[in-house]
Amino acid sequence: MTRRRPPRSSSADDLLATLGRLTAQAREGAELQRARVDLAVALQRDMLPATLPALPGLQTGARYMPARHGLDIGGDWYDGFRMPDGSLGFSIGDVQGHDVEAAAFMGQIRIGLRAVATASTDPGEVLSRANDLLVSVARELFATCTFLRFDPSAWVLESARAGHVPSVWATADGGCGAVQDEGGLPLGIQPGEGYPVTRRRLTQPGSFVLLTDGLIEGPTVPIEVGLARVTRLVGAGTLAGAGADELAGEVMKAAEFTDHTDDAAVLVLRHGGPPADGTG
Repeated sequence: MTRRRPPRSSSADDLLATLGRLTAQAREGAELQRARVDLAVALQRDMLPATLPALPGLQTGARYMPARHGLDIGGDWYDGFRMPDGSLGFSIGDVQGHDVEAAAFMGQIRIGLRAVATASTDPGEVLSRANDLLVSVARELFATCTFLRFDPSAWVLESARAGHVPSVWATADGGCGAVQDEGGLPLGIQPGEGYPVTRRRLTQPGSFVLLTDGLIEGPTVPIEVGLARVTRLVGAGTLAGAGADELAGEVMKAAEFTDHTDDAAVLVLRHGGPPADGTG
C-alpha cells in the first residue's frame, strides 16, 4: 500500500517562500558588500605609490595589508616623494572609517600633502596647511598622519605628527625605541592647528619606521604591547642587517598578533651613517 505524503499547509508554503526570499536578499546583500570591499581594495592599491624614492645610503621599503576579514578596508596609506629643495618627503596615515569613502578621502589627503609640500618643506607647516585645507572641504572625516622630511645634505630627519601613533627607531649597534614626540590634533578637525617639528641627525646606521595602528592595536592587544613588539622586531632586524624591504615585511607580520581587524601599513627608512666628508 502506497502512503501519500499529507498535503502541505499554506502556512508551510508561506514559510518556505519567505525563507527563499530572505536567502536571496542575504545573498544579494553579501554580493553588494563584496563588491564594495573589492572597490575599496582597488582604490586603496591604485592610490598607493608604485615606487618610493631612495638615495645613496638610504633604502626605503613599505607594505600595506587589508583587514583579515575583508570588511574593514579603510584609509591607511604611505607615500614618498622628492621635494623641490632636493630633500625627500614621506607620509603615513590612517583615515577615520572603513569604507570606499575613507579610501577615496585617503587619496585626496595624499595629493593635498604633495601639493602643500611644493610650497613648504617644513613638516609642521605641511601638516598645518593640509589640515586647514581638509577642514575647509567639510567632509566630516579626519585622519591621523606623520610627515617626515629627510635632508640628504645634513643627514637629518625632521618629523611632525597629527594624532598618529609613534614611530620606531633602531641603530645597528642594537639600540631601539619608540618615538614619543609631541604632536597635534588629527587632520581635518580644527582649523589653525599647529604641529611641532622634531629634528634628528643620523649619526650612525639604523632604521626609522613609520606605521599605522592596525599593526600594534587590536581587540585584545593594547597599543603599548603592540608597539613594544614592533620595537623589538625593528631592533632585531636592524641589528641583523635586514634591508628596508625585508624589514617592512617582518614588521607587517606583527599584524597577526593584533587579530588583524584593521588594515595596516608600514614605511621603513633604512639609512647608513652620514658620509665621511659630512656631505649628503
